[in-house]
Amino acid sequence: MNQPTNNNPTTNRQVRLVSRPEGIPQAENFAITTEPVPTIGEGEILVHNIFLSVEPAMRGWVSNVANYSEPVAINGVMRSFATGQIVESQHPDFLPDEYVTGLFGWQDYAVVNPEKIIRKVDDNQLPISTSLGVLGLNGMTAYFGLLDVGQPKAGETVVVSTAAGAVGSCVGQIAKIKGCQTVGITGGPTKVELCRDQFQYDRAIDYKSENFEQELADACPQGVDVYFDNTGGKITDAVLSHLNVGARIVICGTASVSNWNPHPLGPRVERQILVNRARMQGVLIFDYADRYQEAVDALTPWINDGLIHYEEDILQGIEQAPDAIAGLYRGENLGKRLIKP
Repeated sequence: MNQPTNNNPTTNRQVRLVSRPEGIPQAENFAITTEPVPTIGEGEILVHNIFLSVEPAMRGWVSNVANYSEPVAINGVMRSFATGQIVESQHPDFLPDEYVTGLFGWQDYAVVNPEKIIRKVDDNQLPISTSLGVLGLNGMTAYFGLLDVGQPKAGETVVVSTAAGAVGSCVGQIAKIKGCQTVGITGGPTKVELCRDQFQYDRAIDYKSENFEQELADACPQGVDVYFDNTGGKITDAVLSHLNVGARIVICGTASVSNWNPHPLGPRVERQILVNRARMQGVLIFDYADRYQEAVDALTPWINDGLIHYEEDILQGIEQAPDAIAGLYRGENLGKRLIKP
């Protein structure tokens, strides 16, 4: 998979949250510190992180606004998914040189207990980086969000916002595998082309276009059966006007909302949900912890067979971490954003 890690680490670079951001976290909200690598105790595992993940959800993880998890503490190591190699273990189920993925944080080395490990990373002939993207949080969210919550049927129209992103691109391709018509909404001509050529969307629309609403209507002549929403805001307002009876809306993210304090106001959705007898439901991957392997087992052959394509945006060096989340919201990345420390 990767070259063996350093088995005699002495220092550990860590990215810490030093101030609470207002809205999207910026570089100045973080600082990089250097600490000694701690000694592991009974039942613990020392992991050398090879890749660190960058997620839009991190905005919520550092916010004081009510969320599904406790906010990262000030001066605490930034919470993140990571994949690494075990350097040392005092747990019989985890051996040195094995690869694992879990919530290890933005740091070179993590001392963890087994509860922090999501799974061992198998040698499936795919790059280890995929364990944080198409075979990690993003691919699993796409898989369970679309299939369990969206419940698409062959011939239906599935619309996806942030369609070129790590989650959205996978959603669109799974929908194609299931025989659906797919419409991707993204920003800019480069990402529109990526959606059409790489991620196999039947139609791809630039939400920045002056004719966005008309292009959306043209792309969905039979209405919308499933909407996988990663943005909220004006994009969602436009899509909801095309709902079919019995439509399902999957709420995965709210990228268009820069600040939830005060709570933003906008068009109301109740009438559209009522008239179309539609269902709107949120999806959080943590609710599917006991089924992660199911998603990996389904996604892996689709990737190996060329039915699912993916893109990765890998930043080199842990010093890139402080600005990495803000860069997501600036739309800099094509595909899954990772940091190789």
